[in-house]
Amino acid sequence: MSAFEVRQTWKNHLGNQQIDPLRIYKPASIDDVQAIVRAAEDAGVTVRAVGSGHSWSDVALTRGYLLKTNGLAQPESAEPDFLRPEWSERRLVRSDGGIRIKELNAYLDAHGLALSNMGGYDHQTIAGVISTSTHGSGITFGPLNDFVRSMDIVAAGGAVYRIEPADGPTDPDAYTAHFGEHRTLVQDDDWFDAVAVGMGCMGVICTVMLEVEPKYYLREVREFHPWAKVRADLIDGAVLRENRHYEVLFSPYRRQHEYPCLVTTRNYTRNPSRKPFDKRSRNWLVEFASAFPLTPHLLNLMVDVKPSLSPWMMENAIRALIKKEYDNVSYKVLNIGAANLLPAYSGEVGVPMDGRHIEAADALIRVATEARELGDVYQSSPISFRFVKASGAYMSMMQGRDTMMIELIELSRCDGGYELIAAYETELRKLGGRVHWGQVNSLSASEGLLETMYPRYPDWLRVFGRLNSSGVFDSPFTERVGISAQRFAP
Repeated sequence: MSAFEVRQTWKNHLGNQQIDPLRIYKPASIDDVQAIVRAAEDAGVTVRAVGSGHSWSDVALTRGYLLKTNGLAQPESAEPDFLRPEWSERRLVRSDGGIRIKELNAYLDAHGLALSNMGGYDHQTIAGVISTSTHGSGITFGPLNDFVRSMDIVAAGGAVYRIEPADGPTDPDAYTAHFGEHRTLVQDDDWFDAVAVGMGCMGVICTVMLEVEPKYYLREVREFHPWAKVRADLIDGAVLRENRHYEVLFSPYRRQHEYPCLVTTRNYTRNPSRKPFDKRSRNWLVEFASAFPLTPHLLNLMVDVKPSLSPWMMENAIRALIKKEYDNVSYKVLNIGAANLLPAYSGEVGVPMDGRHIEAADALIRVATEARELGDVYQSSPISFRFVKASGAYMSMMQGRDTMMIELIELSRCDGGYELIAAYETELRKLGGRVHWGQVNSLSASEGLLETMYPRYPDWLRVFGRLNSSGVFDSPFTERVGISAQRFAP
């Protein structure tokens, strides 16, 4: 078993979540993970795997043994695939679960391949984005877990499972001949749809097989529009059907325009290597300012000292991002750039695209207005609307419905930011809103709440009961949301 550190504080990248686990391990193989899980069970403590620490929620915290997965970060996993013949022509990559999107993109690019979609940030691990159903924007694309075809997971008892859909890529005879009784191949749609978004509750994801596509290039166009036009376009729906990617930054305040918006579209283009530099880059001044070390302190100082500047700052930020053309390789365009460096946190709520997504904008305006008038609390960053195809994963925010994901971003020193996110969440829940597991949320173990939110939650629980039979993957998060519960003996 690998070496460990004792009682060292672990913090996420922003520092808004921290814990002092009993031990911190850095496993380098599936065998290491097996041994750690078994040792934890023998000691009667829990285990949780963490990657880049990008989650702003408590989803990664554990009081027991914490596993850092940066030792499980190869773009080509050492685990064999044993592909069925009918899968051999598909573009498949099995990587270690601890690899970050950034390094995976570099590997794929070098091999003439690319992810079909990704979020706006590339420092999360592949296991992390899958476990929390992280997503990009484009109504023909589901969340990132929908690109998974197979995964190797260490569950309770140190048991290793390869979990796939019923028609999955692994040849059962070849797998069994190689591993015998030491590992188990499960090709079952129910298991796969449960484990696909497991929030770390089902075990430690050690490898992931993704289906990718040939390397491609995108053109990004960013335009300023008032909300009235964006609203009309969303009701019509053509902007979602006609663009590969479509997303909106939205201000809930009236200034020169009623609720200014930045609309971003991305579509295929040719290799732009011969185009002028300004066509192959975003606004260099905005990128430089965002990356400048003093910028975060200045922005936070402004919203801290005079929060009423927030509406003005938001509209100017939206205008600064306008760009008629930015052409580059796909993963560079999908990454939103230096804005990721600004110290901020966010909550995110997904509402169904059945008309309630239009009502959601009105709800945001209402909450922001009340917070400003009653408590001098302001939304400090533009709100993001992204559009995601329905997913079959039982605990995905997009489960069973096309979804508008609403990201509620706050600068780290914004007064009342957490409370404002909670108020948005409460209001959006009335419109069928489901919170993002990895972002700030106030979801609690209210009676029957998860069953109401997720129709397939009982099916998810059955698989959870098998893979977490010893309770070794329980955590403060599972207790808070009601997945696991403390018992009182009278």
